[in-house]
Amino acid sequence: MECDVCGRLMWQWPLDPNEWAEEIWSCSWCCAVTHVGGEWFEVSRPPYAPVDRRWETALAEGLPPDPAHAFGFFENTLCGIELPGIGPSDYLWLPERLNACGACREAAVVIDERWPRELRDDHARISIAKRLAK
Repeated sequence: MECDVCGRLMWQWPLDPNEWAEEIWSCSWCCAVTHVGGEWFEVSRPPYAPVDRRWETALAEGLPPDPAHAFGFFENTLCGIELPGIGPSDYLWLPERLNACGACREAAVVIDERWPRELRDDHARISIAKRLAK
């Protein structure tokens, strides 16, 4: 699938088969995400979010709480730490905090700059929902 934000190829998340045939695709360049399928069979494209509202805090056994890292994708932090079972917590990663990882902050800023200005409002990415007949 081609990314609607930057035009690069996206990669599919390795999800277990599910009843709604849901797929999640991510762009490794701009980190845009596209969801396909689901109960309403939709193409869902979450809108742009600024750096301070885009990333969750990474959580994993063996990952110390300081500095606080941003969860990227697939068992990685934005700064490149890879641990088995690493994932997002229920809390946003806040780059302005004193204990925020500086390398994660730098990566988040670089990724943010890859989003074109014209795609930064809430309605810039088109999502399509279509209820399937039962």
